[in-house]
Amino acid sequence: MSAAAARVSSPVMGDGTVHGASRLWLRLEGATLFVGMLIAFATTGRSWWLVATVVLLPDLFMVGYLRGSRLGAVLYNVGHATVVPAALVGVGRWQHWPWLVGIAVVWLAHIGLDRLMGYGLKYGDHFQHTHLGWIGHRSPADV
Repeated sequence: MSAAAARVSSPVMGDGTVHGASRLWLRLEGATLFVGMLIAFATTGRSWWLVATVVLLPDLFMVGYLRGSRLGAVLYNVGHATVVPAALVGVGRWQHWPWLVGIAVVWLAHIGLDRLMGYGLKYGDHFQHTHLGWIGHRSPADV
């Protein structure tokens, strides 16, 4: 198979970014996660001010970029992967801590909104290089 044919048939570009229908599906999953978590939050009995207070907190994980792209990407991805907040939802339900469930659900909503907007998990080479594509431009060559 030629390189051009591989690019057409594969949903993943050579730089690890997803494109085409696969990218659209991942962004729709983000929208579903965002809306679903807001609906879930409504069932927690927590005040909606918590959403406004907590929704941007996961972006604090960007602090790693002060020490370089590689560490920044690792910390950012920890804060923007569903594993930790989903586990916190489970712990919160198990321990009957509705405040923890509320915070974790808002965290998941943040992740969903990021994915919907095209902000994906980061690669260690550049802040703008994500699994959903390059933020703001197509590739480093376009800068």
